[in-house]
Amino acid sequence: MKGDVVVDMTAIPQPTQDDIEKGAVTGGNRSDVKIVLKLLSEALAAEIVFMRRCRRHYLMAKDIHADAIASAFLEDSNEQDLSDQLAARITELGGQMKLDPATSISSCDADGKEGSSLDEMVQEELVAERIAIDSYTDMIRCLGTDDSTTRKALEEILSEEEHSDELTNISDHHDASPPSGHDTRRSSSN
Repeated sequence: MKGDVVVDMTAIPQPTQDDIEKGAVTGGNRSDVKIVLKLLSEALAAEIVFMRRCRRHYLMAKDIHADAIASAFLEDSNEQDLSDQLAARITELGGQMKLDPATSISSCDADGKEGSSLDEMVQEELVAERIAIDSYTDMIRCLGTDDSTTRKALEEILSEEEHSDELTNISDHHDASPPSGHDTRRSSSN
């Protein structure tokens, strides 16, 4: 066939035993794996805290308008896909997952504030979503092209962060306002 590309397979370096023991960390990965594992562990902790807070808010949602919002909270409390993706990548990179709730709460950016009224609960979830979006965006930027596999996984997770749009639409019909004194800015750990 015209234009066939011939690849000299003998010119491609064969993996050594050391390369195989590194698992998913190939020569193309130029990132500091310890830093990547720290970022992924923090993201996993935040996802665990998020799911637990959503479950709490689902159980506490009481109001004439609570059904739709409570359903959104329940749905988000059951979505473990994001944390599973993070945990899988941590394992691939040779890290250890810390799934203890106490460790998760103490090691993530969550401020521990939990709304008591329906409006406050919605606003806390919206703030948490914005923090998650900012955090994933920062991690993607930090990785650049050094670890394309982790970056791709984080980009996929970021594309699934649709919760804030759903809650915003529901809360627009409920007229939720931000809790007083709540700072939506986050401090960067990068």
